Amino acid sequence: MVSNTGETVAGEWHAARSSLSSAARLKLGGTVLLVLDAKDNHVRTQAEIKTVEISHRVGAIPRELHFPDGSLFETRDNDGVDRLLVQHITKRAGFVNWLEQFRLRLIGITAAAVLLAYGTYKLALPALVELAVAVTPPIVPQIMSASTMQAFDQTVFSASELPQEQQDAIRAEFARIAAHAEGSPEDYKLNFRKGGYIGPNAFALPDGTLVLTDELVELAGDDRQMITGVLAHEIGHVEYEHSLRQLYRAAGVAGLVMLIAGDVGSAMEDILTQGGGLLALSHSRDAERQADQRSVQLMRQAGLDPTAIERFFALLEEKLGDKGGTSIVSTHPGTPERRKAILDYNASLDNKPTGN
Repeated sequence: MVSNTGETVAGEWHAARSSLSSAARLKLGGTVLLVLDAKDNHVRTQAEIKTVEISHRVGAIPRELHFPDGSLFETRDNDGVDRLLVQHITKRAGFVNWLEQFRLRLIGITAAAVLLAYGTYKLALPALVELAVAVTPPIVPQIMSASTMQAFDQTVFSASELPQEQQDAIRAEFARIAAHAEGSPEDYKLNFRKGGYIGPNAFALPDGTLVLTDELVELAGDDRQMITGVLAHEIGHVEYEHSLRQLYRAAGVAGLVMLIAGDVGSAMEDILTQGGGLLALSHSRDAERQADQRSVQLMRQAGLDPTAIERFFALLEEKLGDKGGTSIVSTHPGTPERRKAILDYNASLDNKPTGN
Protein backbone atom coordinates (compact mmCIF):
# COMPACT_ATOMS: atom_id res chain seq x y z
CA MET A 1 0.00 0.00 0.00
CA VAL A 2 1.10 3.59 -0.69
CA SER A 3 0.08 6.72 1.19
CA ASN A 4 -2.95 8.44 -0.32
CA THR A 5 -1.55 11.92 0.29
CA GLY A 6 -0.25 14.16 -2.52
CA GLU A 7 -1.77 15.06 -5.88
CA THR A 8 -2.75 12.25 -8.19
CA VAL A 9 -4.02 12.09 -11.77
CA ALA A 10 -6.92 9.80 -12.65
CA GLY A 11 -6.72 7.57 -15.70
CA GLU A 12 -6.49 3.98 -16.93
CA TRP A 13 -3.62 1.50 -16.63
CA HIS A 14 -2.96 -1.03 -19.37
CA ALA A 15 -0.78 -3.99 -18.40
CA ALA A 16 2.00 -5.00 -20.78
CA ARG A 17 0.88 -7.30 -23.61
CA SER A 18 -2.74 -7.15 -22.44
CA SER A 19 -5.89 -5.61 -23.88
CA LEU A 20 -7.41 -5.25 -20.42
CA SER A 21 -7.38 -1.96 -18.56
CA SER A 22 -8.24 -0.85 -15.04
CA ALA A 23 -8.94 2.46 -13.33
CA ALA A 24 -5.80 3.87 -11.80
CA ARG A 25 -4.14 6.99 -10.46
CA LEU A 26 -0.76 8.50 -11.31
CA LYS A 27 1.37 9.88 -8.49
CA LEU A 28 4.81 11.44 -8.18
CA GLY A 29 6.96 10.29 -5.27
CA GLY A 30 10.25 12.16 -5.34
CA THR A 31 11.67 11.29 -8.74
CA VAL A 32 9.53 8.17 -9.15
CA LEU A 33 6.24 7.96 -11.02
CA LEU A 34 3.82 5.45 -9.52
CA VAL A 35 0.62 4.00 -10.95
CA LEU A 36 -1.81 3.10 -8.14
CA ASP A 37 -4.91 0.95 -8.39
CA ALA A 38 -7.93 3.21 -8.04
CA LYS A 39 -9.69 0.78 -5.67
CA ASP A 40 -7.09 -0.64 -3.29
CA ASN A 41 -4.21 1.81 -3.81
CA HIS A 42 -1.76 -0.99 -4.66
CA VAL A 43 1.19 -0.09 -6.88
CA ARG A 44 0.62 -1.39 -10.39
CA THR A 45 3.95 -0.13 -11.73
CA GLN A 46 6.59 2.45 -10.93
CA ALA A 47 9.73 3.88 -12.52
CA GLU A 48 12.12 6.80 -12.39
CA ILE A 49 10.45 9.67 -14.21
CA LYS A 50 13.42 10.03 -16.57
CA THR A 51 12.81 6.47 -17.83
CA VAL A 52 9.10 7.04 -18.55
CA GLU A 53 8.17 8.08 -22.09
CA ILE A 54 5.56 10.84 -21.80
CA SER A 55 3.63 11.93 -24.90
CA HIS A 56 3.43 15.62 -25.78
CA ARG A 57 0.29 17.59 -25.05
CA VAL A 58 -1.81 18.04 -28.22
CA GLY A 59 -5.17 19.71 -27.66
CA ALA A 60 -7.58 17.41 -25.83
CA ILE A 61 -5.95 14.18 -27.05
CA PRO A 62 -5.38 11.75 -24.11
CA ARG A 63 -1.86 11.78 -22.65
CA GLU A 64 0.10 8.51 -22.66
CA LEU A 65 2.89 7.50 -20.27
CA HIS A 66 4.86 4.43 -21.36
CA PHE A 67 6.69 2.65 -18.52
CA PRO A 68 9.87 0.56 -18.96
CA ASP A 69 7.99 -2.67 -18.12
CA GLY A 70 5.77 -2.20 -21.19
CA SER A 71 2.68 -1.03 -19.33
CA LEU A 72 0.81 2.13 -20.25
CA PHE A 73 -0.97 4.81 -18.23
CA GLU A 74 -3.50 6.90 -20.20
CA THR A 75 -5.34 10.00 -18.99
CA ARG A 76 -7.39 12.91 -20.32
CA ASP A 77 -6.26 15.11 -17.42
CA ASN A 78 -3.56 16.97 -19.33
CA ASP A 79 -3.43 19.74 -16.74
CA GLY A 80 -2.83 17.19 -13.97
CA VAL A 81 0.07 15.59 -15.83
CA ASP A 82 1.58 19.03 -16.44
CA ARG A 83 1.34 19.86 -12.74
CA LEU A 84 3.17 16.66 -11.82
CA LEU A 85 5.92 17.43 -14.33
CA VAL A 86 6.29 20.97 -12.97
CA GLN A 87 6.49 19.48 -9.47
CA HIS A 88 9.36 17.28 -10.60
CA ILE A 89 11.25 20.16 -12.19
CA THR A 90 10.85 22.51 -9.22
CA LYS A 91 12.12 19.86 -6.82
CA ARG A 92 15.37 19.50 -8.70
CA ALA A 93 18.31 21.41 -7.28
CA GLY A 94 19.24 22.69 -10.70
CA PHE A 95 15.87 24.29 -11.47
CA VAL A 96 17.16 27.87 -11.43
CA ASN A 97 19.99 26.94 -13.76
CA TRP A 98 17.57 25.08 -16.04
CA LEU A 99 15.25 28.08 -16.14
CA GLU A 100 18.10 30.43 -17.00
CA GLN A 101 19.30 28.17 -19.80
CA PHE A 102 15.76 27.93 -21.16
CA ARG A 103 15.39 31.71 -21.08
CA LEU A 104 18.63 32.19 -23.01
CA ARG A 105 17.60 29.59 -25.57
CA LEU A 106 14.21 31.24 -25.96
CA ILE A 107 15.80 34.65 -26.52
CA GLY A 108 18.13 33.15 -29.12
CA ILE A 109 15.31 31.36 -30.94
CA THR A 110 13.15 34.50 -30.92
CA ALA A 111 15.98 36.66 -32.25
CA ALA A 112 16.72 34.14 -35.00
CA ALA A 113 13.05 34.03 -35.99
CA VAL A 114 12.86 37.83 -36.17
CA LEU A 115 16.03 38.04 -38.27
CA LEU A 116 14.78 35.30 -40.58
CA ALA A 117 11.44 37.07 -41.02
CA TYR A 118 13.16 40.41 -41.70
CA GLY A 119 15.54 38.86 -44.22
CA THR A 120 12.67 37.10 -45.96
CA TYR A 121 10.62 40.31 -46.07
CA LYS A 122 13.44 42.50 -47.38
CA LEU A 123 15.23 40.08 -49.72
CA ALA A 124 13.28 36.95 -50.59
CA LEU A 125 9.74 38.36 -50.68
CA PRO A 126 10.36 40.99 -53.41
CA ALA A 127 12.02 38.38 -55.64
CA LEU A 128 9.22 35.89 -55.04
CA VAL A 129 6.62 38.58 -55.82
CA GLU A 130 8.26 39.39 -59.17
CA LEU A 131 8.42 35.69 -60.02
CA ALA A 132 4.77 35.22 -59.08
CA VAL A 133 3.73 38.18 -61.27
CA ALA A 134 5.70 36.81 -64.22
CA VAL A 135 4.05 33.37 -64.12
CA THR A 136 0.53 34.46 -63.13
CA PRO A 137 -2.10 33.28 -65.65
CA PRO A 138 -4.83 35.81 -66.58
CA ILE A 139 -7.53 34.04 -64.55
CA VAL A 140 -5.65 34.52 -61.26
CA PRO A 141 -5.95 38.36 -61.08
CA GLN A 142 -9.68 37.98 -61.67
CA ILE A 143 -10.02 35.50 -58.80
CA MET A 144 -7.83 37.58 -56.47
CA SER A 145 -9.71 40.76 -57.30
CA ALA A 146 -13.12 39.17 -56.75
CA SER A 147 -11.99 37.78 -53.41
CA THR A 148 -10.51 41.10 -52.27
CA MET A 149 -13.60 43.02 -53.36
CA GLN A 150 -15.84 40.58 -51.51
CA ALA A 151 -13.75 40.98 -48.35
CA PHE A 152 -14.00 44.78 -48.53
CA ASP A 153 -17.75 44.66 -49.18
CA GLN A 154 -18.25 42.39 -46.17
CA THR A 155 -16.03 44.25 -43.73
CA VAL A 156 -15.57 47.88 -44.83
CA PHE A 157 -17.79 49.14 -47.63
CA SER A 158 -21.50 49.74 -47.97
CA ALA A 159 -23.59 50.67 -51.00
CA SER A 160 -22.88 54.04 -52.58
CA GLU A 161 -25.27 56.85 -51.74
CA LEU A 162 -24.25 59.07 -54.66
CA PRO A 163 -27.14 60.07 -56.95
CA GLN A 164 -27.27 57.98 -60.12
CA GLU A 165 -26.95 61.11 -62.25
CA GLN A 166 -23.66 61.99 -60.55
CA GLN A 167 -22.35 58.43 -60.96
CA ASP A 168 -23.24 58.48 -64.66
CA ALA A 169 -21.39 61.77 -65.19
CA ILE A 170 -18.25 60.39 -63.54
CA ARG A 171 -18.50 57.17 -65.57
CA ALA A 172 -18.76 59.16 -68.80
CA GLU A 173 -15.55 61.06 -68.08
CA PHE A 174 -13.87 57.85 -66.89
CA ALA A 175 -14.70 56.27 -70.26
CA ARG A 176 -12.75 59.05 -71.99
CA ILE A 177 -9.50 58.13 -70.25
CA ALA A 178 -10.15 54.36 -70.35
CA ALA A 179 -10.35 54.65 -74.14
CA HIS A 180 -6.64 55.57 -74.17
CA ALA A 181 -5.52 52.95 -71.64
CA GLU A 182 -3.74 49.72 -72.53
CA GLY A 183 -6.04 46.92 -73.58
CA SER A 184 -9.75 47.37 -74.13
CA PRO A 185 -11.81 50.06 -72.34
CA GLU A 186 -14.06 47.21 -71.18
CA ASP A 187 -11.12 45.87 -69.15
CA TYR A 188 -11.67 48.66 -66.63
CA LYS A 189 -14.73 48.57 -64.39
CA LEU A 190 -15.58 51.50 -62.12
CA ASN A 191 -17.40 50.78 -58.85
CA PHE A 192 -18.83 53.27 -56.35
CA ARG A 193 -18.88 52.48 -52.63
CA LYS A 194 -19.39 54.28 -49.35
CA GLY A 195 -15.90 54.09 -47.85
CA GLY A 196 -16.57 53.44 -44.18
CA TYR A 197 -13.46 53.86 -42.05
CA ILE A 198 -11.11 54.20 -45.06
CA GLY A 199 -12.88 57.47 -45.93
CA PRO A 200 -12.03 59.36 -49.13
CA ASN A 201 -10.11 56.90 -51.25
CA ALA A 202 -9.75 55.24 -54.63
CA PHE A 203 -7.88 52.09 -55.56
CA ALA A 204 -7.49 49.56 -58.35
CA LEU A 205 -7.44 45.76 -58.23
CA PRO A 206 -5.30 43.62 -60.55
CA ASP A 207 -8.09 42.75 -62.99
CA GLY A 208 -8.92 46.39 -63.74
CA THR A 209 -11.64 46.81 -61.11
CA LEU A 210 -11.52 50.37 -59.77
CA VAL A 211 -13.22 51.54 -56.58
CA LEU A 212 -14.14 55.15 -55.87
CA THR A 213 -15.61 56.11 -52.49
CA ASP A 214 -18.44 58.57 -51.96
CA GLU A 215 -16.26 60.48 -49.52
CA LEU A 216 -13.64 61.20 -52.18
CA VAL A 217 -16.29 62.44 -54.61
CA GLU A 218 -17.75 64.69 -51.92
CA LEU A 219 -14.30 66.04 -51.08
CA ALA A 220 -13.64 66.96 -54.71
CA GLY A 221 -16.87 68.93 -54.89
CA ASP A 222 -17.79 70.25 -58.33
CA ASP A 223 -14.33 69.69 -59.83
CA ARG A 224 -14.97 66.41 -61.67
CA GLN A 225 -11.62 66.48 -63.46
CA MET A 226 -9.89 66.02 -60.11
CA ILE A 227 -11.75 62.72 -59.74
CA THR A 228 -10.92 61.71 -63.31
CA GLY A 229 -7.25 62.45 -62.68
CA VAL A 230 -7.31 60.13 -59.67
CA LEU A 231 -8.98 57.39 -61.74
CA ALA A 232 -6.34 57.84 -64.46
CA HIS A 233 -3.72 57.37 -61.75
CA GLU A 234 -5.40 54.10 -60.69
CA ILE A 235 -5.45 52.88 -64.30
CA GLY A 236 -1.69 53.40 -64.24
CA HIS A 237 -1.42 51.05 -61.27
CA VAL A 238 -3.29 48.38 -63.24
CA GLU A 239 -1.18 48.81 -66.38
CA TYR A 240 2.08 48.54 -64.42
CA GLU A 241 0.69 45.58 -62.42
CA HIS A 242 1.33 47.42 -59.15
CA SER A 243 -1.89 46.11 -57.62
CA LEU A 244 -1.03 42.49 -58.40
CA ARG A 245 2.39 42.94 -56.82
CA GLN A 246 0.87 44.47 -53.70
CA LEU A 247 -1.64 41.66 -53.27
CA TYR A 248 1.15 39.10 -53.55
CA ARG A 249 3.18 41.15 -51.08
CA ALA A 250 0.22 41.38 -48.67
CA ALA A 251 -0.28 37.62 -48.89
CA GLY A 252 3.41 37.11 -48.20
CA VAL A 253 3.35 39.34 -45.11
CA ALA A 254 0.32 37.49 -43.73
CA GLY A 255 2.07 34.20 -44.44
CA LEU A 256 5.18 35.34 -42.54
CA VAL A 257 3.11 36.26 -39.49
CA MET A 258 1.33 32.91 -39.56
CA LEU A 259 4.64 31.08 -40.02
CA ILE A 260 6.15 32.72 -36.94
CA ALA A 261 3.03 32.70 -34.76
CA GLY A 262 1.90 29.20 -35.75
CA ASP A 263 -1.82 28.43 -35.54
CA VAL A 264 -3.17 31.94 -35.11
CA GLY A 265 -6.81 30.87 -35.31
CA SER A 266 -9.54 31.85 -37.73
CA ALA A 267 -10.18 35.23 -36.11
CA MET A 268 -6.55 36.29 -36.47
CA GLU A 269 -6.48 34.94 -40.03
CA ASP A 270 -9.41 37.24 -40.85
CA ILE A 271 -7.56 40.20 -39.35
CA LEU A 272 -4.40 39.38 -41.30
CA THR A 273 -6.37 38.94 -44.52
CA GLN A 274 -8.20 42.25 -44.07
CA GLY A 275 -4.94 43.93 -43.10
CA GLY A 276 -3.40 42.50 -46.24
CA GLY A 277 -6.23 44.04 -48.24
CA LEU A 278 -5.53 47.46 -46.74
CA LEU A 279 -1.83 46.99 -47.45
CA ALA A 280 -2.77 46.43 -51.08
CA LEU A 281 -4.05 50.02 -51.19
CA SER A 282 -0.56 51.44 -50.70
CA HIS A 283 2.30 51.43 -53.18
CA SER A 284 5.98 52.24 -53.24
CA ARG A 285 7.20 55.71 -54.17
CA ASP A 286 8.38 54.47 -57.55
CA ALA A 287 4.99 52.91 -58.24
CA GLU A 288 3.21 56.13 -57.26
CA ARG A 289 5.52 58.17 -59.49
CA GLN A 290 4.77 55.89 -62.45
CA ALA A 291 1.02 56.11 -61.81
CA ASP A 292 1.21 59.91 -61.47
CA GLN A 293 2.93 60.17 -64.83
CA ARG A 294 0.41 57.83 -66.41
CA SER A 295 -2.39 60.03 -65.08
CA VAL A 296 -0.81 63.04 -66.77
CA GLN A 297 -0.50 61.11 -70.05
CA LEU A 298 -4.07 59.78 -70.07
CA MET A 299 -5.58 63.14 -69.15
CA ARG A 300 -3.65 64.85 -71.95
CA GLN A 301 -4.75 62.21 -74.44
CA ALA A 302 -8.38 62.66 -73.39
CA GLY A 303 -8.15 66.44 -73.73
CA LEU A 304 -8.56 66.99 -69.97
CA ASP A 305 -6.49 68.89 -67.40
CA PRO A 306 -3.29 66.81 -67.00
CA THR A 307 -2.42 68.46 -63.68
CA ALA A 308 -5.75 67.58 -62.06
CA ILE A 309 -4.13 64.86 -59.93
CA GLU A 310 -1.68 67.43 -58.52
CA ARG A 311 -4.49 69.79 -57.61
CA PHE A 312 -6.35 66.96 -55.95
CA PHE A 313 -3.39 66.01 -53.74
CA ALA A 314 -3.02 69.66 -52.76
CA LEU A 315 -6.71 69.77 -51.83
CA LEU A 316 -6.40 66.59 -49.78
CA GLU A 317 -3.50 67.91 -47.73
CA GLU A 318 -5.30 71.19 -47.22
CA LYS A 319 -8.53 69.52 -46.07
CA LEU A 320 -7.19 66.45 -44.25
CA GLY A 321 -3.55 67.16 -43.48
CA ASP A 322 -2.05 64.43 -41.29
CA LYS A 323 -5.50 63.30 -40.12
CA GLY A 324 -6.20 61.20 -43.18
CA GLY A 325 -5.88 57.89 -41.32
CA THR A 326 -6.50 55.18 -43.88
CA SER A 327 -7.70 57.69 -46.48
CA ILE A 328 -5.97 58.47 -49.76
CA VAL A 329 -3.67 60.88 -47.89
CA SER A 330 -1.95 57.94 -46.21
CA THR A 331 -2.18 55.40 -49.04
CA HIS A 332 -1.31 57.92 -51.79
CA PRO A 333 0.82 60.54 -49.97
CA GLY A 334 0.91 63.86 -51.85
CA THR A 335 3.98 65.66 -50.60
CA PRO A 336 5.00 69.03 -52.08
CA GLU A 337 7.91 67.27 -53.83
CA ARG A 338 5.53 64.83 -55.44
CA ARG A 339 3.19 67.57 -56.65
CA LYS A 340 6.16 69.46 -58.09
CA ALA A 341 7.28 66.28 -59.89
CA ILE A 342 3.83 66.00 -61.49
CA LEU A 343 3.95 69.60 -62.72
CA ASP A 344 7.53 69.17 -63.98
CA TYR A 345 6.62 66.00 -65.86
CA ASN A 346 3.65 67.68 -67.51
CA ALA A 347 5.85 70.60 -68.55
CA SER A 348 8.36 68.17 -70.08
CA LEU A 349 5.60 66.84 -72.37
CA ASP A 350 4.60 70.23 -73.74
CA ASN A 351 6.95 69.93 -76.70
CA LYS A 352 6.24 66.24 -77.30
CA PRO A 353 3.36 64.43 -79.01
CA THR A 354 0.35 63.97 -76.75
CA GLY A 355 0.62 60.17 -76.73
CA ASN A 356 4.17 60.14 -75.20
